[in-house]
Amino acid sequence: MYPSYMHESLKLVEQTRPARLKIAREKGRSKIFPSMTAEEREDVLHKFHPDYKKDAKHAVRIGPNAGEEITTEVADILESWPRINPDTFEPMLKKPDMETDVLVVGGGSAGASAALLAEQTGARVLLVTKLRLGDSNSVMAQGGIQAAVNPQDSPVRHYLDVMGGGHFDNKPELVEALAMDAPLVVEWLTELGVMFDRLPDGKLKTRHGGGTSRTRMLSCKDYTGSGILRVLRDEIECRNERIRVMDFTPAVELLMDAEGRVAGAIVQNFETDEYFIVRAKAVVMATGGLGRLHTQGFPTTNHYGATCDGVVLGYRAGAKMLYMDSVQYHPTGAVYPEQILGFLVTEKVRGLGGQPVNKEGNLFVFPLEPRDVEASAFIRECLERNNGIATPSGQQGIWLDSPIIEELEKPGTIERELPAMVRQFKRFGIDITKEPMLVYPTLHFQNGGLDVNAQCETNIPGLYAAGEVQGGTHGRNRLMGNSQLEITVFGRRAGKFAAEYALALKKELPLNLDHVRAFSKEVQKLGIDRSRVSPILLPDYIPSHIKEKQMTSHYLGTVRG
Repeated sequence: MYPSYMHESLKLVEQTRPARLKIAREKGRSKIFPSMTAEEREDVLHKFHPDYKKDAKHAVRIGPNAGEEITTEVADILESWPRINPDTFEPMLKKPDMETDVLVVGGGSAGASAALLAEQTGARVLLVTKLRLGDSNSVMAQGGIQAAVNPQDSPVRHYLDVMGGGHFDNKPELVEALAMDAPLVVEWLTELGVMFDRLPDGKLKTRHGGGTSRTRMLSCKDYTGSGILRVLRDEIECRNERIRVMDFTPAVELLMDAEGRVAGAIVQNFETDEYFIVRAKAVVMATGGLGRLHTQGFPTTNHYGATCDGVVLGYRAGAKMLYMDSVQYHPTGAVYPEQILGFLVTEKVRGLGGQPVNKEGNLFVFPLEPRDVEASAFIRECLERNNGIATPSGQQGIWLDSPIIEELEKPGTIERELPAMVRQFKRFGIDITKEPMLVYPTLHFQNGGLDVNAQCETNIPGLYAAGEVQGGTHGRNRLMGNSQLEITVFGRRAGKFAAEYALALKKELPLNLDHVRAFSKEVQKLGIDRSRVSPILLPDYIPSHIKEKQMTSHYLGTVRG
């Protein structure tokens, strides 16, 4: 239930709703508020988007992107000591504990798709994941997946929307692969058993998302990511003879061979504290993003393991990064109730007709601007115009008028289309069919990542990347529905091409950790404290004064070995 002091503002939202509803019905939803011009978008981004704050970036001082300005929190973890001592592990490299053709690191939809296609191509596959298979950002995705499946749409239009949404900083070859593979991926997922929403005549139901010129957003209610990953996980378990899965076992360092190829990884079992040497002919990095770094102090929609590990490991091995200066803040993260601070309120709410309104009940921005523009407009409305609603803890928020959906569509639409959202808020006594949600931008997505080509190859032979850990697909802003598409399109591609590379590789050379030693020397020159290690693996939310008094898990602390 909302505090009593918010009720006056809630009444204003109700009072303005009939007029806003009338405009939407008479002029159409795309005309309810004027879209920003290109100049207006650039202005609001530069003044209010968190990426443009003075302390948002600094130049990374070591590695292949040295001198390039990137997100401050990422630069800090790149300029860190490795978790392992190479001298301790060097003798173990002569007798690997496990051997496989393709090692997939990550248990979300990108990793699952890679494992399936690698196995289908004929490779032996080992998938290691930090938590359990399926524990990932993938399973938390709500709104939908884009694909040009309608007669009035085309991959070309999809391509142009993606390029425009990313401010034309995208890598064209990646966007082409994304848009062209999309219908094929939807067909593949459907055949595997994904239950996409359909119209009464059986055709796929599609809706708009922010920045889309056509309705191409497919969904499974408002738990699309779960609907997709469920069937991918089931498919992997059906093929367990050739796809081995190790839960609670993250990769802590990549292995190289004498010719500079990635040739496996050191992995650590969280439950037993054992380390294993895995020799692999190819490695697919599918570790997801950086949400748990809480850039700029924002809450996040991301799952517990999203700590940018894949970028750290790839970068230490010499893989180049792209656009690691850009982070996406989803415009609609819950700010009340405060128990779910940062929880994603899917863009599908606005796609169905939900409207963001200020404390006076006035619509102040077109609801489906690209996410970075929409988020920046929310921040401006609260911080510059003082039109936000304060929470008991001092957070600011904007009303997302969901009840208007019931009148724009028909009664029961919210229950049918947004069941997970209804349940989430009902736990706290808020009925989103009758009351709006209080929202504010939340840290959502890593726009940049490891630089790859359309075959998902990095600049280091044997190392592939797929999903959120890769950079370039979205430029500096991602449109709704393209993350679920990216992880399946490029997961499939990474698995296929990694398997082909692995099966063609005839010569196996001795393994080494020379790149770790070389990187450590550079870290030492910077004078970095030995307590700063990466990959982080799991975020540390334990206050230092408590940590000193109790034995905490080793992966929160020091260099091993």
